[in-house]
Amino acid sequence: MIKIERCSVMNFENAIRGARNPLNSWDRMDSYYDENGNYVLGENDLSLAKRLSHAGSDHRKFLRQIFVSVDITAPLYWWKEFDTYKVGTVANSCSTMHKIHAKAFEREDFSCDRLDEGGLAALDALVEYLEAERVKFCEDKTNKQAWHNMIQLLPSSYNQMRTVTLNYENLINIYYARKTHKLAEWHTLCDWIMSLPYAEDIIAVKGEQN
Repeated sequence: MIKIERCSVMNFENAIRGARNPLNSWDRMDSYYDENGNYVLGENDLSLAKRLSHAGSDHRKFLRQIFVSVDITAPLYWWKEFDTYKVGTVANSCSTMHKIHAKAFEREDFSCDRLDEGGLAALDALVEYLEAERVKFCEDKTNKQAWHNMIQLLPSSYNQMRTVTLNYENLINIYYARKTHKLAEWHTLCDWIMSLPYAEDIIAVKGEQN
């Protein structure tokens, strides 16, 4: 399970202007803001953006200046793989250390959409145990054993929300590295990447879209 919310794409105008700095071609800029405040690439700017994007990472530095902020809720086993992408990304996560006891444990707190009946039964038993330990800790905050039992038994299917900031160059790397991955969460994220403004023109740069 993965949930992607509250996405903002920023700094297109400045990135495109910077892309024109090497040849001082600012007079050819033809992009504009529409009535909804969205930045629309004009024919000249889109052509330049596509050429630079397809020319390789050395030429498309402007993509590192197009920023994306998004809230992603996903299981810990997926975040472990996402943490590969450290360069040019920032993430603030909800804290299991400080807030694991703040709400009751429920099956819905875990990614379990691909479990069979036996797996769900095992998860439900673990959720019941975790909830009992949570209640113990809430009743007596000095009960460190109950807290440790929650932390050390928390399965990697536990869903965590993080606010992530990255850029279009990061998204190119993620898309082509993960679009055929066995985890369904990556397919959902790659579909989201391709829904971003001008993704088909400047993110799908290898001609391998599925």
